Amino acid sequence: MNKIKTIFYTLIFIFSFSLASNSQTPPGSFADLAEKLMPSVVNISTTQTVVTKSNPFPGFEFPPGSPFGDMFKDFGTPQEKQSSALGSGFIIDEKGIVVTNNHVIDGAEDIVVQVNGEKKFKAKVIGADPLSDIAVLQIETNEEFIPVNFGNSDKARIGDWVVAIGNPFGLGGTVTSGIISARNRSIGLTRYEDYIQTDASINQGNSGGPLFNMDGDVIGINTAILGRSGNVGIGFAIPSNSAKQVIDQLIEFGETKRGWLGVRIQDVTKEIAEVENLGKPRGALVASVAENSPSEKAGVKSGDIILEFDGQVIQEMKELPMIVAKTKVGKSVRVKIWRNKKEITKTITLGRLETSEDFKVAEKKEAPKELFIEDLKISVREITKEDIKTRNLPNQTSGLVITKIDDKSLLLNSIEVNSIILEAQKKKIRTVNDLKQVVKQVLNSNQKTILLVIYNSQNQKRYIGIKLD
Repeated sequence: MNKIKTIFYTLIFIFSFSLASNSQTPPGSFADLAEKLMPSVVNISTTQTVVTKSNPFPGFEFPPGSPFGDMFKDFGTPQEKQSSALGSGFIIDEKGIVVTNNHVIDGAEDIVVQVNGEKKFKAKVIGADPLSDIAVLQIETNEEFIPVNFGNSDKARIGDWVVAIGNPFGLGGTVTSGIISARNRSIGLTRYEDYIQTDASINQGNSGGPLFNMDGDVIGINTAILGRSGNVGIGFAIPSNSAKQVIDQLIEFGETKRGWLGVRIQDVTKEIAEVENLGKPRGALVASVAENSPSEKAGVKSGDIILEFDGQVIQEMKELPMIVAKTKVGKSVRVKIWRNKKEITKTITLGRLETSEDFKVAEKKEAPKELFIEDLKISVREITKEDIKTRNLPNQTSGLVITKIDDKSLLLNSIEVNSIILEAQKKKIRTVNDLKQVVKQVLNSNQKTILLVIYNSQNQKRYIGIKLD
């Protein structure tokens, strides 16, 4: 009996020891880690010249929606003013190579980097990539710096402790901590998204700063926040493994060289999987094939479902663009395709995305369409990335910009042109159809009062209640 008890307690001890050894003990302090890493994190300030036109009639303002406002807006005297912005970055080479976000330095005429809260240096752009929102800078000095290393972001697990260091609201050298809240997030900011989500406090000015693991290695580049106030426990970072490939190319070539298939793809729905006898929804459905593209030359057709690319199984549509982009230009890859209810294999030699006609057409800026909403008697258009940039709005802002207000509109005395409708009846507004549906619901209700959340032309958030008689 005693022997059985001894074996039993021994097993409990071994099991308890195994649990303890596999769990991550909460750190007693981040002080040593922060002290070690601070010299490698930089504050970035940029300036650019913005041209505006003064009011041709000083002391007089046309009422919101007045046609005279548009008529005379181009007659003002051009005036230049300096616009400044703040961000963060980190040093990856002792010679002063700095990594940050592209949106931190986009359009900048002067870039100043402050190291460890002390010395300031001018910096120049080595290369920048808007598609991944990554930029690489060179500090213009002969001094040597303390670099940090990249970690393996694929090994980062949900629940792991992380530390963010940056320049929120211009308060340089700010350290915050938290955990990895989620992986593989997509929030609609860039073409290639696979964000790490963290609850470490991240605010405006943290953009471009590093997200460290407990070994002091960079596993992410802090890029976006959820909500205008920022610190709501949801921040997003570009994984280091995705970022490093882009960074290496920017340093070597000054630009990116991504693989290109030349197909437009969409999700494989449950219904499509049933029709195609695929078993379950998986892969990426080819909606169209670009003319003279690598895929067309290899015989890929519309309606094909790409199941595997270069040995990597495609479970969801969004995985394919990221995998293709990481593949070397000119490489011949085997692609498994589901066609006519059976699997076939094609060999495709990848082209380069940045030089393709398909890419050039996609990158052309199209003027957003203005649409008139009859029930409100206003004209609106969807907000653009240019709006977000020029008005210094949070990256994830969505809504409708009011372009015209009719004289008979019920909104005439409550809202001004260039206001942005963010919500209606506490529902987020992303498209014109979203707003039309809400307005229709209100008009069919007994109350007939609509509650709008807007940014006015000064970017101040306002709640507006309007009776739709």
